[in-house]
Amino acid sequence: MIKYSLKCQDCSFEFDSWFSSSKEFDRLKKLKFINCESCRSLQVEKSLMAPNLSNAKKKPVDEDNRKFEDVKRKLKDYQKFVKKNFEYVGDNFAYKARTIHYNNKKTKKGIYGRASSKDVEELKEEGIETEMIPWIEDKEN
Repeated sequence: MIKYSLKCQDCSFEFDSWFSSSKEFDRLKKLKFINCESCRSLQVEKSLMAPNLSNAKKKPVDEDNRKFEDVKRKLKDYQKFVKKNFEYVGDNFAYKARTIHYNNKKTKKGIYGRASSKDVEELKEEGIETEMIPWIEDKEN
C-alpha cells in the first residue's frame, strides 16, 4: 500500500488517498476513477509528499503499553511482598485455610497458594476470609 498526497488542478484542494501501488494510481487515473473530493474534477495530480521515516532506535511509547507495564510492575512488587510475608501452601490452600480457621490455629504468617474460583467461593461461604489476586509467572529471562 502507498499513500499519496493529491491536489486538484482546478480548485487546489489537497487530500490524501491510499493505493495498492504507484501503477494502480496510474491505472485508476487513466480510467478516470480518480476525482477531486471537493469539486469532482478529474484534474487530480500527485503532489510532493514527505516520506514517513521512523527511527527504529527511538520508538514512540505506546500509552496502553506503558500502562500495562506499570500495572505489571506493581503486581510483581505485590507478589514479592506476599512471598516475603506469607507462607506458600501450594495446591493445598483450601485445606490449609480450613484447618487454620476451624482449629483456631494461630499462625505467625498468613498463607497463599493455589485455589480454584469454586474453592474460594466455598471458603467465603464458610466465613473464611480469602481473596484472589492476579499472579504473573515471570517467563522472561
